[in-house]
Amino acid sequence: MADTATSAPIQLGQQIKAAGPVADPAAAERLLETLAQVADADGWRDTLDAAWPALAPVAGASPYLAGLMRRRPAHLRRLLETNPTSGLIRILADTDALNAEPDEVRAPLRVLKADLHLLTALADLGGVWDLDQVTGALSGFADAVCRAALRAVAAEQRARGRLVSPPDDPRGPIPGLFGLAMGKHGAHELNYSSDIDISLFFEPRLMGLALREGEEMQDFANRVGKGIAGLLSERTADGYVFRVDLRLRPDPSSTPPVVAAPMALAYYESVGQNWERAAFIKARPVLGDPRAAARFVKALRPFVWRRSLDYAAVLDIQSIKKQIHVHKTGEGLQAAGANLKLGRGGIREIEFYAQTQQLILAGRDPDLRAPRTLAALTALAEADHIPTAVAEEMSAAYVELRGLEHRVQMLDDEQTHRLPESPQARAAVAALAGWADLAAFDAHVEALLGRVNARYGELFEGGEDLDSSYGSLVFTGVENDPETLLTLGRMGFSEAASVADTIRSWHHGRIPATRTERGRELFTRLAPRLLEALARTGAPDEAFRRFAVFFSGLAAGVQVQALFLNQPKLFEMVLGVMAFAPRLARTLGRQPAALDGILDARFLADLSDDTGLGEQMLREAGEAEDFEGAMNAVRRLHREQMFRIGLHAMTGRAGPEAAGRAYADLADAAMRILAPAALVEAERLGGAFPGAVAVVALGKAGSREMTAGSDLDLMTLYDAPPEAVSEAKGWTADVFYARFTQRLIAALSAHTAEGGLYEVDMRLRPTGSKGPVSVRLSAFDDYYAAEAETWEFMVLTRARVVWASDPAFAERVSAGIEAALRRPRPGVNVAADVRRMRALMDRERRPHGFWDLKLSPGGQVDAEFAAQYRQLQAAAAGEPLTLSTLQALGQDPILAEAWRIQQRLAQLLAAAFEGRVDPEAEPAVFQQRLAEAAGAPDFESLKTRLTDLRAQARRAFEQAVPAGRDGESPDPRSTS
Repeated sequence: MADTATSAPIQLGQQIKAAGPVADPAAAERLLETLAQVADADGWRDTLDAAWPALAPVAGASPYLAGLMRRRPAHLRRLLETNPTSGLIRILADTDALNAEPDEVRAPLRVLKADLHLLTALADLGGVWDLDQVTGALSGFADAVCRAALRAVAAEQRARGRLVSPPDDPRGPIPGLFGLAMGKHGAHELNYSSDIDISLFFEPRLMGLALREGEEMQDFANRVGKGIAGLLSERTADGYVFRVDLRLRPDPSSTPPVVAAPMALAYYESVGQNWERAAFIKARPVLGDPRAAARFVKALRPFVWRRSLDYAAVLDIQSIKKQIHVHKTGEGLQAAGANLKLGRGGIREIEFYAQTQQLILAGRDPDLRAPRTLAALTALAEADHIPTAVAEEMSAAYVELRGLEHRVQMLDDEQTHRLPESPQARAAVAALAGWADLAAFDAHVEALLGRVNARYGELFEGGEDLDSSYGSLVFTGVENDPETLLTLGRMGFSEAASVADTIRSWHHGRIPATRTERGRELFTRLAPRLLEALARTGAPDEAFRRFAVFFSGLAAGVQVQALFLNQPKLFEMVLGVMAFAPRLARTLGRQPAALDGILDARFLADLSDDTGLGEQMLREAGEAEDFEGAMNAVRRLHREQMFRIGLHAMTGRAGPEAAGRAYADLADAAMRILAPAALVEAERLGGAFPGAVAVVALGKAGSREMTAGSDLDLMTLYDAPPEAVSEAKGWTADVFYARFTQRLIAALSAHTAEGGLYEVDMRLRPTGSKGPVSVRLSAFDDYYAAEAETWEFMVLTRARVVWASDPAFAERVSAGIEAALRRPRPGVNVAADVRRMRALMDRERRPHGFWDLKLSPGGQVDAEFAAQYRQLQAAAAGEPLTLSTLQALGQDPILAEAWRIQQRLAQLLAAAFEGRVDPEAEPAVFQQRLAEAAGAPDFESLKTRLTDLRAQARRAFEQAVPAGRDGESPDPRSTS
């Protein structure tokens, strides 16, 4: 009901009507008793009685408003006996009249806020003011208190001598400092219990002139910003004025509360996001230096309203909408607990419906730049961008939802947007909205939300979804979206807020991968796919933490993000690594360049295919300027290939045998490049030398059964004329080849800027660590003819020449190894030696739990000892020899199966982890991967099968390698 122009403006008490039924008659009656006593005593009982039918529903539903009336009956009387417009004018005038230091204005501001809140609520609930008038009153008061707070803080700083400009300076209380009202406050749409978003800025040149000499501007500005926020936000016995949020500024987690205007403009021009453009649609100057504020807003105009947008930018704007999950059927929408602002079908969807279209269209059409939501919808309809009927439907829904939002907040003056879960509390909201039937109210609200959500779903239909089947994924703004946190929880993230903070920081461009506009646009599309894929790993927390280390370490992100978007299966593979393979994830985290190999078309080629790795490694090392450059070239390719092989093994693209060969081939390639480089380095230091040298691989490197965690067991053998010396330094053969070997060890094991390659173990050479690091071939022959023990011959069964400086010398070394193996050893009980060694290991090297695949009884050592024993038997009998453990166990099927299964598990565990690991503590999905690798249906079945197989394998080992008696050979071939 509007005010009339008759002789006396109509009082509020004469205009207000009952909002609805009285939800709690007893509470209303208690308030009436209190007010009646005061009204009788002070002579305004007629005013109270006339207004009570409208006040009773308020008292029966809102403890907050009832408390205001109970504590301030005189204020209630004045409001009821005054025209509401006049009452508002008086409150604003009294606020603008406050001009003192903070301690003097703190209480008056809070009393005025209570008056404003009671006036607004009664005019709203009583049907006197419409939504525009309600939000206009709230926003107007917020403007006035912001100005008053700045005056008070400036007066305080002036009294302390920090501020030297006069109080009546036309540029404001602090020249150069200004604030913009953001969000609903900026659009004059403030809700009942809203906080106020203010972005504070200063022009350094102007503010510097207003400060005393030597005063640090940023510190001063921060002090002012915090003073304003504290004065308005602090709760005292009189309550509070407004909660103040200063975070709608450039990159709030890393910038001060008050930002220098030039820095802010540079931020928005370089890394400003589309949601920040949307936020500035509603921005307007509210306090401080008006001219400085106007200049800033004008400078921002090209950022907010772009005349031309490329396709990627349009998609990024549309993503603001597409991140919100839409159910066009309205399925799952419930009134109880519904978030009227951020939930599906809520106020935000209507705002985004308008703002996203404004960002795309209003750069060329200034008529569409309306800051207020209702005006924006009208402008879009008038320009034929949306149907008039849709604009009217969304506008009506907006008005109703805002009214409900106000009523929820009026219950207890809480900044909440949720309809209460409790039927009793929700009935109070319904009563304030005019509903007596809670069920009918709930049905009405659910239908309303469903209609909005359906309309919202029609906007930008088609194209790429940026929400998730789990729910909304919204990462705009400066605080976490509640619906998004719920979605992340459903996805399995235990620290949803931390994940959301990190994702939002990436959107802010705080890492190199998203520092460019194109990088941020790609990440907008990648983020929902990332989170859904992480959820599917079954270990999203660990996977996300490892992905964050990797993603943050990328030097640039456009190429990698584009690859992930275009190769979703590859993306899933990489994220699987993040979830289950900390070793590979750590490789990516420490050296993100390892991912460069994925960009190579050969990355997904079968591991058995010849991809030209050796030639590429040789070429790049050859192009290096020096020995260290060659080391780094090899390390770069090695890192990429280790990641590739590990990924193939982890995802089942390669079996354990293929992975073992691939790891060995990679080690061979590295040695074949670095060994000649080490020889050249030795010759550079000591001069040319007339001899030959060979590098011999032992252990798993020799048998080509390596895993990601294998070190290199090596020895080097050489030959040279007895009196030969190097040309420059006169080194003898033992010195020269010792220097070569030391260079080779360093080349393979040293950590450079590109990382390391392998741990190198030379202890399996003749005489072990006590003897020379490189051994003359004749000394090798002599040692194995007279001194070597059985375990050393076992080692030799897996020896092979990887590289030699002379092909003919390589053949001599291979022949020498075979000769040593086949040379008769009269009186030696090989089987008994093998059994004694195994028994010694059982005593002195106990397995580290069930998952010690190597040392457990029936584990890999049993199978490998048996295989080496079989090879020694074959050598003595003149039969063909093999390096392969499985081929050597051709007549021992149980041992072969036990080794094969445990090698498969070892490959996965080594690819995934560094050091010992307990699969029992790993995610169920990884446990299932282990089971599948071993051919078991599930993890428990795997453990049962492994237990049984090990028991059989131990018995098979004891049968294959008979103990015999000391000095007795159970088989003639054992005296090899």
